[in-house]
Amino acid sequence: MMKQIISDKDNEEQRLKALAEYRILGTEPESCYDDVTQIAAVTCNVPISLMTLVDKDRQWFKSKIGLEINETKRDWSFCTHAIKEDNPLIINDALQDKRFINNPLVTGDPMIRFYAGFPLKTSGGNKLGTLCVIDRKPGRLNSNQFSVMELLSKQIVSFLELRKRSLNLLDALSNFHKQEGILSVCSYCREVKNKDGDWQHLEKYLSSVSDMRFSHGVCDKCMEKHFPDVVEVWNKKDVFKEGQKRFLNS
Repeated sequence: MMKQIISDKDNEEQRLKALAEYRILGTEPESCYDDVTQIAAVTCNVPISLMTLVDKDRQWFKSKIGLEINETKRDWSFCTHAIKEDNPLIINDALQDKRFINNPLVTGDPMIRFYAGFPLKTSGGNKLGTLCVIDRKPGRLNSNQFSVMELLSKQIVSFLELRKRSLNLLDALSNFHKQEGILSVCSYCREVKNKDGDWQHLEKYLSSVSDMRFSHGVCDKCMEKHFPDVVEVWNKKDVFKEGQKRFLNS
């Protein structure tokens, strides 16, 4: 039991750390998320749809349909239970579930009866929150609604991952500015000096300060300079462009 408690604590610390990396808590509404919650509400024919993020002590709503408040206590949160599940959490009638029968969100506003929460699970396995739909009367999802909700929750995760990649790129650019906008580049080998004074290939340097990844090819000028025989053959066959394209994509 003690090992399980320690494991749960470690997992929660890891989850909160992952959530912080998206730097999204407290941000303004965004149409990409609002569109998803609107589709969820219409698809499931419910008055309330939320994109929730479960923080340390609160449940915060990045997007909300049919609800005025921006957050609730985590202790009251249905989504806290949902992110602990391997599958979506479906509560057909909260008054028939001993976990929620005395919950303030059931006994008071918004008077939750039906709840369906689909975890926002990242590629790293962290569940940041949910896409959930709520009704003030008992309900259920049919198979089509269930499938759509699963797809929409994955779409939200895609938006979140895109956000994190964009933030990482901005961080990399800010690192350049911290060096007063100047990179020391060797005039001969074209290596770059890092902040520790070590010389590195540009690719290695950029990889160390960002999430950038690289593919390789040969530009037109280098092709003519280093592979003149290949260019000559392609020109003779009048397929230079096509051959070059195949070479670069090989």
